[in-house]
Amino acid sequence: MKDLKSAMLFLLVSTLLLGGGYPLLTGAMASLLFPRQASGSILTDRENRCIGSALIGQPFAGHRYFHSRPSATGGHPYNALASGGSNLGPTNPAFLQQVANRIEAYRAAYLGVAVPADLMLASASGLDPHITPAAALAQVTEVAATRRMDKDALRRLVAFHVEDRQWGFLGEPRVNVLALNLDLDKLYP
Repeated sequence: MKDLKSAMLFLLVSTLLLGGGYPLLTGAMASLLFPRQASGSILTDRENRCIGSALIGQPFAGHRYFHSRPSATGGHPYNALASGGSNLGPTNPAFLQQVANRIEAYRAAYLGVAVPADLMLASASGLDPHITPAAALAQVTEVAATRRMDKDALRRLVAFHVEDRQWGFLGEPRVNVLALNLDLDKLYP
């Protein structure tokens, strides 16, 4: 009976500390130290309406917008509740067919433009909102032609949206597609 009481007390204290105290503490610290990220890094349009998060990719249709990496979240693209990769390995026939289909569609839409790898492959989370600067620049010609705007102005806008490596050494330079498309709509409606 003494061991049962000790075990129950340990369970209760652990549950309170790890199930309540620790999440409250980390949530409070996140809100204090990183308030924008802790609240979801929400982006708004001209009317200050919430249209998405800088942390989660979104689908864009047509050549009027820059496109994100493919989503690996299944039937509802960029669904944060279904975050995770496809778990298909590089030799899996289904994966190879998906990539071949993406390459074929890209080549049909962007004649004569090199195929950027990050526009053909989903990220590990399936939600990545970023692409490489090279992938953004590969889309400039089509976006500029569709919007009837100067390609050099669009290249400058892409360059403005290039984010450096985190803390100067982590990751690679990247472009947040949602932020880029929001500015594109603001500057060139």
